[in-house]
Amino acid sequence: MKKFAIISREDDVSVKISATIQNQLLAAGMEYSEERPDIVCTIGGDGTFLSAIHKYISILNQIVFVGLHTGTLGFFADYTLKQMDEFVSDIVSGTPQIESRSLLKIHLSSINKDCYAVNELLIQRAHTQHIDVYINDRKLETFHGTGLLLSTQIGSTAYNRSIGGAVVEPGLEVMQLSELAGIHHRHYRSLGNPLIISGKNTVTFTSEDFSEATLGFDRYAIQLPRNETIVCSLSDIKVQLAHYHEPDWVGHLEQLY
Repeated sequence: MKKFAIISREDDVSVKISATIQNQLLAAGMEYSEERPDIVCTIGGDGTFLSAIHKYISILNQIVFVGLHTGTLGFFADYTLKQMDEFVSDIVSGTPQIESRSLLKIHLSSINKDCYAVNELLIQRAHTQHIDVYINDRKLETFHGTGLLLSTQIGSTAYNRSIGGAVVEPGLEVMQLSELAGIHHRHYRSLGNPLIISGKNTVTFTSEDFSEATLGFDRYAIQLPRNETIVCSLSDIKVQLAHYHEPDWVGHLEQLY
């Protein structure tokens, strides 16, 4: 028996649709299990999808996700409200194609803790900060500006795109480094352009003073201590997306314009 869970956005439409879908899946013989589902259905937008992934981060490799889009932006969801019946039918009797996408692993040396991001890591401060950037322990640059963003392929259409980063085709195992308000003159200079890096690499950020800087990852944020070393790489933990039809990633890009 296939076990399912539903994560819904808290608006009236999404809650109502979630209840209907849950009743239909139960009537079809599936079992509801919020703790150990085989498949997680998200009803809402991309924010709902991110929340669902973080909720199940500890068992991510054991479950798959499928989404129905009721929000304003839905890159993760393959179905719309008009396709609710098809959504239920596919989950009950369909055989999905599973697409695995890597998360970003963020290691904080000061507390020896790992965090994980679906979309991106953001190091940001209200005023100028100096950040040393290393790729595989070799120094790339010293950045001067308000922040740096390191995104996954999934995150290339999120914050990364809003600051001029490249949109990356699904399936490419890469990270992308982009600047926020970089300072460039004869004394301070960094790459300036977004840099796309193979997922085999490790990116490290250090600074003489991270105080007042915030480390953001997806929908979460923490204050950085003065001394911190942030080591980033693509994780062995992956999010598994269930596609019951050939995914139309080019069609999804139409939402961007």
